[in-house]
Amino acid sequence: MARTPSNMLPLGTKAPNFELLDTVSDKKRSLDELKGEKGTLVMFICNHCPFVVHVNPMIVKLAQEYQEKGIAFVAISSNDVENYPQDAPHLMTEKAKKEGYTFPYLYDEAQETAKAYDAACTPDFYLFDANLSLVYRGQLDDSRPGNGIPLTGTDLKNAMDAVLNGKAVNSEQKPSLGCNIKWINT
Repeated sequence: MARTPSNMLPLGTKAPNFELLDTVSDKKRSLDELKGEKGTLVMFICNHCPFVVHVNPMIVKLAQEYQEKGIAFVAISSNDVENYPQDAPHLMTEKAKKEGYTFPYLYDEAQETAKAYDAACTPDFYLFDANLSLVYRGQLDDSRPGNGIPLTGTDLKNAMDAVLNGKAVNSEQKPSLGCNIKWINT
């Protein structure tokens, strides 16, 4: 598995809009429609990446806790499904149901959304405030597959708590680390 860090989009960047197929509801969904009242977390994930598999339980737990506080969660898979068929939309639907996702799981077939966000890896986390301005990008916490550090979600939780409390998010942010996004060879 390739260990790829996130690109760290500049803080303050306005969230790029998108309209993508939600593999759970089978409807096109846009950022404007999905954004949260107090904040929006956009996550680039996929079905098969061991880093995503590792953090899935914490993502589900955080969604259950923070969605009711006004932070929307949106997951996007941008992987090339021709060469990585385990990330195909019908399998995304199955994964969302199996994991208990309470948020949309969108398919970025053209990979334009991943490029607009400068996403590099799975998982890659982007937290935007109520005005869709980027306040956090980076890791969930220090836990990685096999490193023995327990999943806590600390880094992301601290950022979401700051947003909810109207405080500045600490600008010292560590990049996420995961499998590279599987780009379509053009």
